[in-house]
Amino acid sequence: MIKCIIFDAMGVVFTVGDDTNDLLVPYILEKKPDVAKEKILSLYHEASLGNISPKSLWEGVGFSEAEIPSIQREYLETRLTLDPEFVACVKGLKGKYKIALLSNDLAEWNQYLRAYHQIEQYFDYAFISSSIRVRKPDKKIYINALEQMDANAEECIFIDDHPDRVKSAAELGIIPILFNRENRRYNGVQVRSFRQLSQIL
Repeated sequence: MIKCIIFDAMGVVFTVGDDTNDLLVPYILEKKPDVAKEKILSLYHEASLGNISPKSLWEGVGFSEAEIPSIQREYLETRLTLDPEFVACVKGLKGKYKIALLSNDLAEWNQYLRAYHQIEQYFDYAFISSSIRVRKPDKKIYINALEQMDANAEECIFIDDHPDRVKSAAELGIIPILFNRENRRYNGVQVRSFRQLSQIL
């Protein structure tokens, strides 16, 4: 029996999957055009593993301590878009299942986004890579989630937009669904919208 539904954030709950390359890098380069893309990617990776703070990331690309609060707020509020169908879908699931978010992200940013978009109340758990200090598709992040939810793998459905990440979860026995906005080649169960997802859950 299914007890838990686990959602990825970027590319599922939020519309853009590669938020680092598609959103963060362009945003920083608009403000700081001399910063190397590789430096931004490296700093973000370290922050998403909890090795440096969000503040250190912004400082690392040249923002002053005084600038950081407004820069971070502008980035999070204007660049990331909530899927307009998510709330209706999760409302239909809430109460029937435990609802979790599992994301390669910075916990501070993710928490801000959940509050800003008023979706915090729909999640029973949030597993964010910077807090756990491991990123998908490393199986440790899924094992941690199962332990925290006190659930067996076969009792959980995991929805992500990356085939390698749903595959890694499936190897543990978690039921995988690919959220396939970009029409990637994939042979397993897949959906392209929350409306479609609601029909199969």
